[in-house]
Amino acid sequence: VNGAGKSTLFSIISGASEPTSGSVTVASGATIGVLEQINDAHRFGSTVFEAAVSAFSGLIALEKEISLLYDRVNSGEEAVIKAYTDAVERFNSGGGNEFRSKTASLLEKFGFGEEMQRGNADLLSGGEKTKLLMARLILSEPDILLLDEPTNHLDLHATEWLEDYLRKFRGTVVAISHDRYFLDRTVSRVIEVADGKAEFYSGNYSFYAVEKERRYLEKMRQYEKEQAKIAQLEKSAEQLRMFAFKG
Repeated sequence: VNGAGKSTLFSIISGASEPTSGSVTVASGATIGVLEQINDAHRFGSTVFEAAVSAFSGLIALEKEISLLYDRVNSGEEAVIKAYTDAVERFNSGGGNEFRSKTASLLEKFGFGEEMQRGNADLLSGGEKTKLLMARLILSEPDILLLDEPTNHLDLHATEWLEDYLRKFRGTVVAISHDRYFLDRTVSRVIEVADGKAEFYSGNYSFYAVEKERRYLEKMRQYEKEQAKIAQLEKSAEQLRMFAFKG
């Protein structure tokens, strides 16, 4: 339910907040990407395409380095030839030749056509900004994806694309969602957060719904057995008091 602490838990996992107790352990070297809920006031300060392609900041920086080294090689500095060739090799092996086309293609899938990609990202609606952040997050390819209500503002086509992507994703995905159909098609484990505790279910949403009911009925049967036992003990105690009084 809203207010149970799901987003706070995400903030703790991502390292943005400190837990009041306990600890969070993440595999060494693993990267975490977070999709947070935002509003119309969120600012990018760039075009839609520039905001998305910033996921490849390492390649963009390397591209600039190659350009500078190229100018130096052309000016006759033989000492930087190896640095230049090494940089070019790293750029090519890291996907330097396709990261821009990859960005444009993914933006298309999220409903951003060529004209929108050239437009000011700050003029997008809150829902469109969420989709843009989603695209940038996917392009950055983190090992762990934390998605807070990822299907909000997505149309059917984009939702289906995201579901297919998550099913094939090789890393770990943790999603906060009230979209039972999305959960049924993507998750293999459900964690219900309620009353400051987490209860685990090894299945999708449909499994969770059935198992939750089964656990509830089991607890009720146990409670009724305990109440019957208590009533029996109280009756026995009352009889003992009566016998003691008669004695």
